[in-house]
Amino acid sequence: MPSVPPAVTVVGIGADGWPGLTGTARTALRAAEAVIGGPRQLALLPDTECAGERVPWPSPLRPAVPGLLARYAGRRLAVLASGDPMFYGIGRTLTEIAGAAAVQVLPHPSSTSYACARLGWPVEETEVVTLVGRPADRLAAALHDGRRVLVLSAGADTPAEVAALLTERGFGPSRLTVLEQLGGEGEVTYEGVAQDWSRAPGDPLNVIAVECRRAPDAPRLGAVPGLPDAAYENDGQLTKRHIRAATLGALAPAPGELLWDVGGGSGSIGVEWLRTHPSCRAYAVERDPERAERIGRNAARLGVPQLTVVRGAAPDALAQLPVPDAVFIGGGLTAPGLLDACWSALPVGGRLVANTVTLESEALLATWYRRHGGELVKLAVAHAVPVGSFTGWRQAMPVTQWSVTKTNLSDDL
Repeated sequence: MPSVPPAVTVVGIGADGWPGLTGTARTALRAAEAVIGGPRQLALLPDTECAGERVPWPSPLRPAVPGLLARYAGRRLAVLASGDPMFYGIGRTLTEIAGAAAVQVLPHPSSTSYACARLGWPVEETEVVTLVGRPADRLAAALHDGRRVLVLSAGADTPAEVAALLTERGFGPSRLTVLEQLGGEGEVTYEGVAQDWSRAPGDPLNVIAVECRRAPDAPRLGAVPGLPDAAYENDGQLTKRHIRAATLGALAPAPGELLWDVGGGSGSIGVEWLRTHPSCRAYAVERDPERAERIGRNAARLGVPQLTVVRGAAPDALAQLPVPDAVFIGGGLTAPGLLDACWSALPVGGRLVANTVTLESEALLATWYRRHGGELVKLAVAHAVPVGSFTGWRQAMPVTQWSVTKTNLSDDL
């Protein structure tokens, strides 16, 4: 049975343009009746070689893809993309919408491969953060002393924006290397230190290499849950460090999972859930407007601006949220219907963790523990403090924590 030809061929192209393409890629572009791409990519095609209609991407891009595919259905269609279309590129969008079988991808070396080759950095040991269409705050989560990070730039102003963020986050001594027009005739590289950065904007096609160096007086933020309490702006509504670490351990985030942080407070549980893996997602539900604003600021500062803050009181504010993989309830346990709504929203295998310091809420958790099982624990933390010329212990309020995994839909009954 003959194979069905792809509906669209996606061709990766670099700064070297037409001369850098393989024979297969050139053949696909010559044969295309229409070529879709960004203005910069389309301008790299010679008129004498590619006679097909040239179609610039509209903005916003993703909502326009189904209509464009439908418009050119039955015609030989090609799409131009920068570098490797499957690495933060249009290839993902096309395969998600049209299906992998309908898309042929002809990749070009990515800017990451070029940059690592120029710098002598092993690709597998280099973290990559894209700021294309994303806020620069995302970079903050990748900043650890001694790490090498490649930043996929959004344009000519991105190097200065990255330098300012590094300086503000305590990584001013970091060395930056900006690599422009990688692989092309106009390739240029220049270096500097973040806190001293003063270069004017250069070419918009650039990648920024960051050798992370933390300033001596900057706080050290680790890669596991339990960041210092001082890392958060708060009004006292903060799950403290040791309890937070135990809570994230019970929630057990995994890549791609979604959390409801109900009664967000300062947002610390949602923030540290997101910091465990770039693909994790989280909604922080908070009824107080000032605290909701504060959650957003904490998320941005700690490198996870993708935390979605929902302003409203639970359980009503939960009604339109996507199905969670885990739910944390840090406040408002005795609100009518709250536990029921959170429990009902969980699928089989979903986890629920609830913390409380009050006797009334503890009694409620004990009831649910008897009904659904799980683990009911009391967490107590004491800190050493001066007592005259000696040292003694100051006990924080103990926290009762119930954690449970939903094992059967009949548990809702």
